Amino acid sequence: MTDQINTKSGIVAIIGLPNVGKSTLLNNLLGTKVSIVSSKPQTTRFNIRGIYTRENLQIIFVDTPGIHDAKSLFNKLMVKSALQALEEVDAILWVVDVADRRSEEQWILDLIKKTSKPTLLILNKIDLLRDKRELLPVIDQFAKLNLFEAIIPVSGLKSDGLDIIINELEKILPEGPFYYDPDYVTDLPLKLQVAEIIREKVFMLTYQEVPYSVAVKVESIKEIPEKKVLHIEATIFVERSSQKGIIIGKGGQMLKKIGTLAREELEHLLKRKIFLDLWVKALEGWRERESHLRRLGIPLV
Repeated sequence: MTDQINTKSGIVAIIGLPNVGKSTLLNNLLGTKVSIVSSKPQTTRFNIRGIYTRENLQIIFVDTPGIHDAKSLFNKLMVKSALQALEEVDAILWVVDVADRRSEEQWILDLIKKTSKPTLLILNKIDLLRDKRELLPVIDQFAKLNLFEAIIPVSGLKSDGLDIIINELEKILPEGPFYYDPDYVTDLPLKLQVAEIIREKVFMLTYQEVPYSVAVKVESIKEIPEKKVLHIEATIFVERSSQKGIIIGKGGQMLKKIGTLAREELEHLLKRKIFLDLWVKALEGWRERESHLRRLGIPLV
């Protein structure tokens, strides 16, 4: 008779203000990319699950949109999505950018007090500090609150300290069976993964308001066996007709660049040849109309 391994599993929300490095932290915790990354705030638009598994432990991380004072209907739904994630989790990772402290942190501190969920405080971006001794007063400030199971300084970008996060979560999470097959790293449907990668390239290559006015919908993914190619058709939606020209670019060069970068990443991700067909359309004011959000298939609340 073989000894049975007692497994632990649980759901962990990664929360924080916009642009504190939540998505980079998640990707490096998993050792693979499941959440798109940009230096621009509010890149993550909906809760994305990343699945970490080792022999006796499975952690379902939920990367949430940055919590902020939302103005548009779409952004309000984003924040609502992040807050709802806290209701169904076993633990919380609160990510704070130690190189850019903000007064809005108090909002999240108040949320954590209300949830009574075990919380790890992640002091991120320590690689940006000129002197690590700058951490000491920050750690002391938060330690006095007696709210956190652990306070962990890390660099999500450089994967420094991430093993400590996993070990501390293992102490907190309950015994139970795995939620997913150990081979899974995300439960995000392929169409949404593709749409997110295309949107990331728009964030990377365009500026000011344009990235926030963009939504991507994958219309179809079809196998072409005789050519051994996966044919993907997707539409990039903008809020105003005037923004179409920015996405398309002079002589179609911007759209071509977006498509090339997205195709290369998709071929790396899916390990196969991709033909990516991109279109650009205007959908006036899509961030303010629920019917448009449903049409675009954006998974919020």
